[in-house]
Amino acid sequence: MLPRDFTEEQQMFRSAYRKFLEQEVVPNIDTWREQGIVDREMFKKAGDQGFLMVWPDEQYGGMGDRDFRFEQIIIEETANVYGGDWANTLHSRLVAPYIDRFGSDEQKARFLPRCVSGEIILAVAMTEPDAGSDLAGMRAVAKDMGDHWLLSGNKTYITNGINSDVVIVAAKTDPENNPHAMGLFLVERGMEGFERGRNLKKMGMKAQDTAELFFNEVRVPKENVLGDPTLGFLYLMEGLAEERLIGACGFLSGAQKAFEVTREFCMQRKVFGKPLSKMQNTQFKMAELRTEIDVAQAYVDQCVAVHNRGALTAEDAAKAKLYTSELLCRMVDEGVQLHGGAGYMDEYPISRMYCDARITRIFAGTSEIMKLIIAREVFAENFVEFVDRA
Repeated sequence: MLPRDFTEEQQMFRSAYRKFLEQEVVPNIDTWREQGIVDREMFKKAGDQGFLMVWPDEQYGGMGDRDFRFEQIIIEETANVYGGDWANTLHSRLVAPYIDRFGSDEQKARFLPRCVSGEIILAVAMTEPDAGSDLAGMRAVAKDMGDHWLLSGNKTYITNGINSDVVIVAAKTDPENNPHAMGLFLVERGMEGFERGRNLKKMGMKAQDTAELFFNEVRVPKENVLGDPTLGFLYLMEGLAEERLIGACGFLSGAQKAFEVTREFCMQRKVFGKPLSKMQNTQFKMAELRTEIDVAQAYVDQCVAVHNRGALTAEDAAKAKLYTSELLCRMVDEGVQLHGGAGYMDEYPISRMYCDARITRIFAGTSEIMKLIIAREVFAENFVEFVDRA
């Protein structure tokens, strides 16, 4: 693998975070998977040591360093201990930035310090039973009642759905006159009419609480609206490039871990009297995957550098998300195959990784949606000509 561009401070941060994971995550991950949820205390422990949210300004309790490489380190090291079920990055780098970018000074002061400390756990609620990648199909609505909003609707597949204390809920605010008008509402634990459904059973990511949420005429104060209540769709779109970069970093880290697990097994497992790693087919398969992972890492690292400059495009983020999710699924599939029957047994990590990986080609935009986004760049001139003729 080519040398990677991390500062000395970031390397020290990696070492400290790795030690934290070994002490707090490794001994507990199996228990969390069995109970179907990560203990809330885990967020507080990470917050106490400065590992939950690095980027917020010091006045809110963060380091004030917005270099995405810190989050990249958190993602990589968490994946390395099979801790991807812990949705710490969704809390810290996917949801919390909406408050930072679109919240008022009062909202930032009210929420961010407790998000940094882990006292508040965050979630975002966009997906509905009939609206996934197509947010235009959303049915949740919020009515302006003068001094407050009245929120009604259902959401599903919401990560941190059980643990969350504050949920950013997307809802239409003028469905009759402007179906694209959407608001983002800060719904807090305990608000009347806000109810949680069951913790959903899933193929993988067993420790990640994923729930249905119900909003039955929830009275949301005007001070709990993020920005303009008609521009929520644009706010969500603004965060998608980073969301897909977060995904790409995690998927690639998962592929790297699956490669290491499979390599170790192939060197120990004997077939016809010699290690599996001595078989030419094994060598060729692993050589191909090693090359794909290393090439993908170079691209993702470049995307991180471009994102730090504020220049990452939706198309480039989509390429990273598409390729790394597909690569991860190829890697775990080949890993199971090279493990043979052992790969189908839960006692081997590759079995768990295989089940966990499948969702990556779906969330944060399916592979098919990523291809449509990339195609806009590929056929940009055609799109321009179509718009001109229209």
